[in-house]
Amino acid sequence: MLSTIKSYGLNGIDGYLIKCEVDINAGLPGYDIVGLVSTAIKESKERVKSAIKNSCLNYPIVKITVNLAPADTKKDGPVYDLPIAIGILTASDQVKAEATKNFIMFGELGLDGGVRKINGVLPLLISARLDGFNRVILPKENCAEASFIEGMEIYGVESLKQTVDFLNGEIQIEPTKHSDFEDMKKKKKKALDFKYVRGQAQAKRALEIAAAGGHNVLMIGPPGSGKTMLAKCFPSILPELTFEEALEVTKIHSIAGVLDSKEGIVVNRPIRSPHHTSTMLALTGGGRLAKPGEISLAHTGVLFLDEMPEYNRNSLETLRQPLEDGVITISRVENTVEYPANFTLIASMNPCPCGNYGSKDKECKCTPQAIRKYLNKLSGPLMDRIDMHIEVDSVSYDELRSEELEESSASIKERVDKARDTQLNRYKDTGIYSNAKMSDQMVKKYCKISFESEHLLRYAFEKLNLSARAYNRILKVARTIADLEGSEDIKEEHIMEAISYRTMDNKYWG
Repeated sequence: MLSTIKSYGLNGIDGYLIKCEVDINAGLPGYDIVGLVSTAIKESKERVKSAIKNSCLNYPIVKITVNLAPADTKKDGPVYDLPIAIGILTASDQVKAEATKNFIMFGELGLDGGVRKINGVLPLLISARLDGFNRVILPKENCAEASFIEGMEIYGVESLKQTVDFLNGEIQIEPTKHSDFEDMKKKKKKALDFKYVRGQAQAKRALEIAAAGGHNVLMIGPPGSGKTMLAKCFPSILPELTFEEALEVTKIHSIAGVLDSKEGIVVNRPIRSPHHTSTMLALTGGGRLAKPGEISLAHTGVLFLDEMPEYNRNSLETLRQPLEDGVITISRVENTVEYPANFTLIASMNPCPCGNYGSKDKECKCTPQAIRKYLNKLSGPLMDRIDMHIEVDSVSYDELRSEELEESSASIKERVDKARDTQLNRYKDTGIYSNAKMSDQMVKKYCKISFESEHLLRYAFEKLNLSARAYNRILKVARTIADLEGSEDIKEEHIMEAISYRTMDNKYWG
């Protein structure tokens, strides 16, 4: 007898329909599974067999053939254990075939018949919903994540026996209640507040512009000047995640297996800070299964690279494509996938190995050759993709001892939110959410400048030997500065400030 159970597989962050076909025939007892499956799926034979027996159900001693269609796509992981088991039980008349037709199923089986959580539930369900499916059986531990999908009946199960009894109508399982994203946002974790950062007015201003326009920032300064603390405060002034953004970043975190199963959705803009010893694969993603890396996990949020020159140069060079396109393409022998990687890069570095080159207080002990070698760890093309380069010098004793509180993150965030609202209205229905992501055509349309500003920009372009990319990024930063001031036009002072954030190239690398 033949049975077919529907499930879903993943290709990147998109799901596709998998039909689990099980055929039972008289003959020598055996178990074959086909359909371009991985070792993990081949091993499901023993998991499924033990789970059926330990659930007080009959495992048929006949010839069993399992096919996961389509046969030309690679399948991996234990997600198909539950559909295979239900397929065997349906083909052997232990489950009503009619009851399985309207369901899609996922789940890993334990030897005791328990149903364990799986990764990637959210992208699987979103794809299933788009294909017209609205009823799903999955592990109970995944219900929190699945509950944010509207228009679907989610049935969480804890065991194979419970699933069989439910399909046969012997017990009732209440569908999981829909969760409200706005309620979850109330549990948002608070980041450090800028009011506790002494001094560093220029750095705070630059980070405010970066948050308002989605621009990348490199902070250069001696050790202990507050670069890391500034970066940790940065998320406190970022705009709130929209539900659409939250779904997209949750899909990535779910696939990578780092999602908090109790929360079920990401409510804070992610901030990822990989150690400088991280490998290229850890940053970009990859491996045999082409899993997302740190730059994809930072999607819609912040990627903080502390002491940037200490990272492997080849690893840093892989940031070029995502910084330009907002996506990362991972090609492997078995698969090629594309993950979103639209993040804001906040990087910090010392100006030399000892850290004191250019300091107003401390003496640098490095040789010119050592300084040049250290700075050359960052390539020109990578530096060109960072919109703003700022100096962060040491804080004085009087600034540290001052009792006066600095401007709070809440106050800065009000201006950031207002500027972002302006950008959302400007780029409505274009798929663009911030000035940093403007195309060349948009730059020409929305970044028109006066004759005086044009003359100033021409002088800076020639004097600083700027590239065409740097020219465009200066205009985008100027557009953000104008938005923060509520100005429709980009004025001369906006251009001047935007240019000032590109002068570090000439000082340190010129």
